[in-house]
Amino acid sequence: MLSPLATEICAGLGTIGAVGLAAGGCAYAALWPGSQIFGRTLTATRRPDDLALTFDDGPNPVWTPRLLDILAAHSVRATFFMLGRFVQSEPALVRRVSEEGHLIGNHSWSHPNLARTPASRVVEELTRTCDLLEQRLGKPVRYFRPPYGARRPFVLRTARDLGMTPVTWNAMTTDWSDPSADRIAEQLRSKIEANRRRGWASNIVLHDGGHRALGTDRGPSVTATSQLLAHYKATRNFVTLDAWAPALTPTSAATP
Repeated sequence: MLSPLATEICAGLGTIGAVGLAAGGCAYAALWPGSQIFGRTLTATRRPDDLALTFDDGPNPVWTPRLLDILAAHSVRATFFMLGRFVQSEPALVRRVSEEGHLIGNHSWSHPNLARTPASRVVEELTRTCDLLEQRLGKPVRYFRPPYGARRPFVLRTARDLGMTPVTWNAMTTDWSDPSADRIAEQLRSKIEANRRRGWASNIVLHDGGHRALGTDRGPSVTATSQLLAHYKATRNFVTLDAWAPALTPTSAATP
């Protein structure tokens, strides 16, 4: 069954043959990380030696502190896309992330698929999280990553109206379900090297939390992070996403 958005576009095209094309196009535009059809997002920049570690679905009272210790040991800063409902539960941890020099972004309040979420709830999800983060941090939130990467034009407009740059990625695995840190790290290294061959930096997604519950086990993701840092620290530049702020890329040939 087509989503309401796909149905609306298909109806506008007015032909049966266009239905499948429009449905596929809508799915690509809404979910593919490199797609810019529904609006520009920050994916990566043409600085192939740059690596941006980003972490979604925290803060996690069990695993985020361990991750922070690992990052500090390597003198690396990362970007954390946080869920508002966990920010509400973990104010001291949010402050620690910020005080240690990491960048914090908005990942919605409760992790819905925003491509299918009513407009009023989209506004609430983003605004409520922004307001709480700004109270905790004492400064504006400038970056937003849609859960699942799912978006539509209204979602991106809302983020920009709130002063945020929408962010996707070009290097991700299924670290949220994979029990093998070695496999997570190996798959990410493969994507990082592929991006570099194509002339792109890597915007790497890992998870320090799980949107279904506070305190989700993220041991494999944290261990894989440690492996990536050990592998690349001497040869690559680890950056937070604000280093790429002027480089909103119209497209990326990299595979997510």
